[in-house]
Amino acid sequence: MPERRILVVDDEDNLRTMLCAALRYEGYDVSQAADGQEGLKAARETRPDLIILDVMMPGLDGFAVCRRLRESGDRTPIIFLTARDSSKDKVEGLTIGADDYLQKPFNLDELVARVEAVSRRVDREPSAADVYRVDDLELDDVAHRVTRAGVDIQLSPTEYNLLKYLMQNTGRVLSRGQLLENVWGYSRDDDPGVVETYIGYVRRKVDANDPKLIQTIRGVGYTLRLP
Repeated sequence: MPERRILVVDDEDNLRTMLCAALRYEGYDVSQAADGQEGLKAARETRPDLIILDVMMPGLDGFAVCRRLRESGDRTPIIFLTARDSSKDKVEGLTIGADDYLQKPFNLDELVARVEAVSRRVDREPSAADVYRVDDLELDDVAHRVTRAGVDIQLSPTEYNLLKYLMQNTGRVLSRGQLLENVWGYSRDDDPGVVETYIGYVRRKVDANDPKLIQTIRGVGYTLRLP
């Protein structure tokens, strides 16, 4: 497999240099940008496999960079770095299309683990027999296509993997810990807020019309089934 290309966008010179050195040591091909405008240009020109993107930057911040990429159809996985301990910021980042987030300060080993976890989700190879159906919802893992009542639904890589896991386990109640472990590759003790955020995001796309298929089982977790 060729080297995975990672773009690091952060206005802190020392942190950016350290991140690039750590990722190169792990075998990644790393490029960098010092602000949002430069990062947006680099993302479009170098076509990275993953972007590590700081939220708080002067001028064009990380949220704006992410929005512009997603609006242009660019689905490159994004990991946000944020210095603010705010669940609102985390929810906003995930909602506009990021795949993960890390709060500063963080351990470099944790960053590498998150990069590898996001990469594994994107790299998963579909099986030729994997077509899942629940009522009028269909996920074709060969074509990497999701439809409901014949209408295409556009999902980010993480949204797709979450829906796929729910459909693979149709009718089973899955805890937040199970979803963290099997969809994100995290420990069951990690922040469950990421699960709740993505469940809400997938619901808005998949359950726009009745019947609502993604059910919350209070105190237990989530399941996908006909009500």
